[in-house]
Amino acid sequence: MNYVITIARGFGSGGKDIGMRLSKELGIPCYERQLLTMASDYSGIEESIFVENDERLRGLKIANFLRRVPTTGVVEPNEKAFISDVNVFNIQAEIIRTLADTESCIIVGKCADDILRDRDNVISLYIEAPRAACVKSICERMKVNEKRAHKLIESTDKYRANYYSYYTGGKSWTNPTNYDLVLNSDRIGREQCVQLIKEFIKIRFGEDVLNKA
Repeated sequence: MNYVITIARGFGSGGKDIGMRLSKELGIPCYERQLLTMASDYSGIEESIFVENDERLRGLKIANFLRRVPTTGVVEPNEKAFISDVNVFNIQAEIIRTLADTESCIIVGKCADDILRDRDNVISLYIEAPRAACVKSICERMKVNEKRAHKLIESTDKYRANYYSYYTGGKSWTNPTNYDLVLNSDRIGREQCVQLIKEFIKIRFGEDVLNKA
């Protein structure tokens, strides 16, 4: 069987890093930024539109317009709503569903846990860490000071939360009941998170599934 691991993550918690380490351990692809390129190639919409919409909404004027746009299904290229936030989201969601149907993979962000919530072959994870650990990680990775790191965490987590709430019908992005497994990457350690996830895959899908991915 093919299986999918979705990873939601607080900014600076190392969720993407854990996804990439897990990808290497399991020998399956990890999709995050690549999904934007795939959605652009699939739809013909400029990749910059997908980048601008990446886990965020584009302001009140756009949000008001979205209320008049269908929230399911991909609209035709000749329709005005073709490059709306909702249609861009639906294109990404269609690709995520196709990936879940066809291959074992890891998907970081993009509301993938909710898009695939009814599927038996999916494990959904939420990775978080205390603010101090996230600040330290961002300072080291992005070469910024602590003040800037705090601002980046606040703004990024806010727009991710708003995006998640909008496209999941009001769900809270940080609610642990949305996920199968919630991990504190600082307390456990990123490499140990990878090993715990591997063990959870075995528990959920059986011992042999990792050899068949």
